[in-house]
Amino acid sequence: MAAVAADPAAADAAEDREPQREAMPGLESQRRQIKNSESGRERPLRTGESWFLVEQHWYKQWELYVQGGDQDSSTFPGCINNAKLFEDQVNWRLKKGLVEGEDYVLLPEAAWHYLVSWYGLEHGQPPIERKVVELPGIQKVEVYPVELLLVQHSDMDTPFTAQFSHTASIGSQEDLECAPSPCTDLVLRTAREQFLVSPQEEARLWIKNAKGSFERLCNTRVTVFDAALKTGQLIIMETRNKDGTWPSAQPHATKSASEEDKNFQGQPGICGLTNLGNTCFMNSALQCLSNVPQLTEYFLKNRYLEELNFCNPLGMKGEIAEAYADLVKQAWSGHHRSIVPHMFKTKVGHFASQFLGFQQHDSQELLSFLLDGLHEDLNRVKKKEYVELCDAAGRPDQEVAQEAWQNHKRRNDSVIVDTFHGLFKSTLVCPGCGNVSVTFDPFCYLSVPLPVSYKRVMEVFFVSMDPRRKPEQHRLVVPKKGKISDLCVALAKHTGVSPERMMVADVFSHRFYKIYQLEESLSSILDRDDIFIYEVSGRSAIGENSREDVVLPIYLRERTPARDYNNSYYGLMLFGHPLLVSVPRDRLSWDALYHILLYRLSRYVTRPNSDDEDDGDEKDMEDKDNIPKPGHVAVGSSQDPGPEQAGPSSGVAGRSRAPVDNSPGPSHWPQRARRKHLFTLQTVNSNGTSDRSTFNEDTHGVSFSSQPYIAIDWEPEMKKRYYDEVEAEGYVKHDCVGYVLKKAPVRLQECIELFTTVETLEKENPWYCPSCKQHQLATKKLDLWMLPETLIIHLKRFSYTKFSREKLDTLVEFPIRDLDFSEFVIKPQSESAPELYKYDLIAVSNHYGGLRDGHYTTFACNKDSGQWHYFDDSSVSPVTENQIESKAAYVLFYQRQDVARRLQPQTGSSDPPATPGCSSPPNSEFMDVN
Repeated sequence: MAAVAADPAAADAAEDREPQREAMPGLESQRRQIKNSESGRERPLRTGESWFLVEQHWYKQWELYVQGGDQDSSTFPGCINNAKLFEDQVNWRLKKGLVEGEDYVLLPEAAWHYLVSWYGLEHGQPPIERKVVELPGIQKVEVYPVELLLVQHSDMDTPFTAQFSHTASIGSQEDLECAPSPCTDLVLRTAREQFLVSPQEEARLWIKNAKGSFERLCNTRVTVFDAALKTGQLIIMETRNKDGTWPSAQPHATKSASEEDKNFQGQPGICGLTNLGNTCFMNSALQCLSNVPQLTEYFLKNRYLEELNFCNPLGMKGEIAEAYADLVKQAWSGHHRSIVPHMFKTKVGHFASQFLGFQQHDSQELLSFLLDGLHEDLNRVKKKEYVELCDAAGRPDQEVAQEAWQNHKRRNDSVIVDTFHGLFKSTLVCPGCGNVSVTFDPFCYLSVPLPVSYKRVMEVFFVSMDPRRKPEQHRLVVPKKGKISDLCVALAKHTGVSPERMMVADVFSHRFYKIYQLEESLSSILDRDDIFIYEVSGRSAIGENSREDVVLPIYLRERTPARDYNNSYYGLMLFGHPLLVSVPRDRLSWDALYHILLYRLSRYVTRPNSDDEDDGDEKDMEDKDNIPKPGHVAVGSSQDPGPEQAGPSSGVAGRSRAPVDNSPGPSHWPQRARRKHLFTLQTVNSNGTSDRSTFNEDTHGVSFSSQPYIAIDWEPEMKKRYYDEVEAEGYVKHDCVGYVLKKAPVRLQECIELFTTVETLEKENPWYCPSCKQHQLATKKLDLWMLPETLIIHLKRFSYTKFSREKLDTLVEFPIRDLDFSEFVIKPQSESAPELYKYDLIAVSNHYGGLRDGHYTTFACNKDSGQWHYFDDSSVSPVTENQIESKAAYVLFYQRQDVARRLQPQTGSSDPPATPGCSSPPNSEFMDVN
């Protein structure tokens, strides 16, 4: 009981236990016993002892009496009378502000009983007993305990006043287990007794602070002093509702929803979670974890309350564990069709900023954070000791493994460790000196790789040198780690064109983003890139100092009036598909280039007819000396790849014409009239803007000092008249486009085998060999040594490299029952207990969709009914076992069979009943995505 104010009943009890008057010893003997002896006032304070208050005036009278030496003196003090220390003689409340040495003196218990036995206590008065308490840095007699006002959340207007020692606990597990309190008064116990709340009902306390707001008393294992509670402070006790919610959280729920669910009674655990906005990943992880039987029982039976760790610097002050407990209690109350996990989402975002907001995330990443957070919040180790990791150093595996597990448990001991943690053996071999390092490390889940196909399907467009042929779309199967040359070889099988006569380019926004070399890796090409492969002459290469032909990158531009400029300036905009054109070096002149390009564009560019023949107007007649030199070309901005400003004389407007075949050098070109030019030519940079630095001044020919790019500039009227945009955009599909790379399903056991395969460390993650004192690319092998009660298997469907990101939609075949790990566990096994290595599936987290968008759902087996259900956010529907296996399976939860049998009496379930036929979950092709 709490130490409440003295009352008449206490006074009557004091009379009953008042010792009978003893023969009064001599006065000097009295003085020694009360003042100087081991039982006297000079006795040092000891925590937990009782001391008593005696009114100062009476005590001074007694001192005068014993000092006089005359037992018959008139100074005899009479009965002990503490009336001046009480406010009234009904409730016997101690007056406020009494001062030791002025209003009272303190006597140890033995001295008090001596005085009472010699002089007696005034009739009806209770003794004023106080305890010695130890506060930080001091021991003192607690004359004034803390006086608190206790109320119920449902009745805030009827407070109950109670006094508590500064060292009294707020609450403890003894309170929850109905055991008697061994020593200190408990605030929570007193509130329960006063308001008739049974120990089986879960309750929590709130305090009203000086600002008038309410704060949770989360840690009830602290003292009143540590909780900084003050006299007169209001303490509110709140009791959890039957549906798992707290009354204080009701305002967050909609009234209609609460009324709708008020009388609802369903199967516990069959409860959806509302999607708050891209939170399906969180809902999926929570539903999986909620259907782990032993973990859910741990929270439903309130065992977590005694293990909440509020002082762990690696934890979250118990808040994640409490938020998860609230979710579990609501979901398994049977009173909700679905619940809104708003508070849990807020807590997660508070402690893990990566989950703030409403972006889509990975359910496995959330699961990893949640398991770690629950472990640290429920860690039974309050103060972690330093543990040095030791290598095997030739010792037997059994000894090293046991030592590693014991060291792990010395720092990590929680229900999460009990349920999910296993141990694997890690073996590293140095390639330099052959040193072997063996360590045993704990794990919480297995991230197993999927067997990856070494082939890759790539879509490309082939552009032939024959202008009559439309570009062809091809679907090619190439080595995933191949080179550009492999892409050309694959295309050659479809086209008959030699790989040496191909050039590969990435086309983006009407320009060449990159022109690849044959030795470059295919990994630099993303699936979303537009790849064009051009046929060129067998003698071609980009650049001037190479073989007999030059390959020129060709852009198409249209001249359009530019804003804020007068009529003499124009903007140039890129359009259409660029080309790579082979040009013989001996015909590398502007005029010859014009006709070569006109020929290459002939499929969708119409040649002028005889009516368009030039009539010899002087404006359009030029001799070879008037062919614009490079210096005449207007230069646009080389930084801005947008519209370019150029004068009306930009490009080539020469009137000389050389024959297409067997053309002599530019100095021998004849001077003659010719047809009007459909377009002009301009040297540009790779962005398609003018660049004077790419060529040298040469009247007769074109001489490039760096990789050349040529732009074909069209006047709007000429483009409209002679350029067929529909035909230019046309292409045909090769028969190979219908080819689909079939992905054979793989067994889960194959993934586990791949996990335990020897691998060589990557250059970015070398191992420091303690023997040869160098970082080495060692070989590493992981083996399973000890498996947990519940095994989480993460299928690594998402692949990330420097150049690519992809999701593997391979079908992984996993058993619903009897997944046998005996062939994978290398620890010596007990033949008498084969169930220690067999697992049954209890939950699956699914991911539908791709990398940028997707949707998470859950299949889970109810621990009470054995029925499988499909959880899609707030929607829940029963399913059959043959619907569970799919390409969407992402995280698998397996429970060891011996654990399932052990839990059956607790959960009230037997062997899972045969599941009835139920409706299928939505087809993944029509799955709603966030």
